[in-house]
Amino acid sequence: MLKNLALLFICAVLVAACSTPSATAPTLVETAAPVLPVAASATPERLCVDARQPTPVVQQPSLFPPVSLEDHARGQEGAAVTVIMYSDFQCGDCAKIAAALDAIRVQYPAELRVIYRHYPLVTRYDKALLTLQASEAAHIQGKFWEMHDLFFARQAEWQAMSPDEFRRWLIAQITVLGLDVERYQRDLNGDAVREAVMRATQTSQQFGQLPLPLLLINGEIVKNPYILVNLEQLIHLYALPARQFSTCPPMVIDPAKTYTATLETSQGKVTLRLFAERAPNTVNNFIFLAQNGWYDNVPFHQVVPGVLALTGDPSGTGLGNPGYFIPDEIVSSLQFDRAGLVAMFNVGPGSNGSQFFITLGPQPDFNGRYTIFGEVTDGLDVFNRFAPRAAGLNLTNQQPEMLLTVRIEER
Repeated sequence: MLKNLALLFICAVLVAACSTPSATAPTLVETAAPVLPVAASATPERLCVDARQPTPVVQQPSLFPPVSLEDHARGQEGAAVTVIMYSDFQCGDCAKIAAALDAIRVQYPAELRVIYRHYPLVTRYDKALLTLQASEAAHIQGKFWEMHDLFFARQAEWQAMSPDEFRRWLIAQITVLGLDVERYQRDLNGDAVREAVMRATQTSQQFGQLPLPLLLINGEIVKNPYILVNLEQLIHLYALPARQFSTCPPMVIDPAKTYTATLETSQGKVTLRLFAERAPNTVNNFIFLAQNGWYDNVPFHQVVPGVLALTGDPSGTGLGNPGYFIPDEIVSSLQFDRAGLVAMFNVGPGSNGSQFFITLGPQPDFNGRYTIFGEVTDGLDVFNRFAPRAAGLNLTNQQPEMLLTVRIEER
């Protein structure tokens, strides 16, 4: 249910649109501060550069005010993602998105905060002001969100009522919500409600007949509220900095030893032989991340049949990294000449982080671009059971295949 509701959500302002998988090299957002490739060495240096800016940031001041104590808020103040929703209780799409937001907020109570702001469209909805007044009167008794939920959940029941019928219906609901009816009726015409109505109508008059709901994510307007995407991935992307590392990974391997990795995936096990002697810095980085749980429960965010299966970004967006970049370790004798090669993904020289892919066929166009650091020795057929999946935020309810964990063995 949650995944279907999440399809109602949007963040087109923050991500490039998904595209149909094709037999080409994957593409992500360009990243600054690359470093030059270095040759593999028997005694590798632990090189990396800071890359702790994987998430979108607001580039311009918002036209709308920041969150304040006057706002109706659900969720923790320090949440990674704050969604402001401008809405009218009589708006049908607003009801759907409010339900989607609340379902996701319940699943991610520490990561998502939802702000509701009135945007009464009085020329479109005959009960725009009545519902606004009722919710603000309920707010005085600490019941704003109860009234909010009631209006949206039972919208189909009251939407076609005349204003007088709605008032009578509302009195019955007030009792059910546990409100003091006499106080509610006094507050309905009191100064606090009157001021709230004035602020809301001034906002709607200032910006006009906007399509509702109007959504802001971390202060930035979402430009197309009808291209609905998976908000859970966005939450993971904004929450990623808390997991990132602030220093280069320490040396945890001995290049003279041999290392294997077992990928536990949602479709079965895949065994890798790691090329510690050919790409020691890269293998060290991979093992360090695996040992620290970075690869636990991470989606395969891009799967192109016959080309690659790409994973390693906990946010599932293809935009995340572990907080640093390591250099390339391109070895000319290692070529993308077959399926089952394991390589780091990057967006340019020296921008290797945590994302890696397994080739599903020869890819000569990849030669000289991506560091090969291992090969599949068992379980390559597992990837034949993976459904195609485009890079970027997912626009469907298709569940990704998962990398459940990575186990390392040293010999």
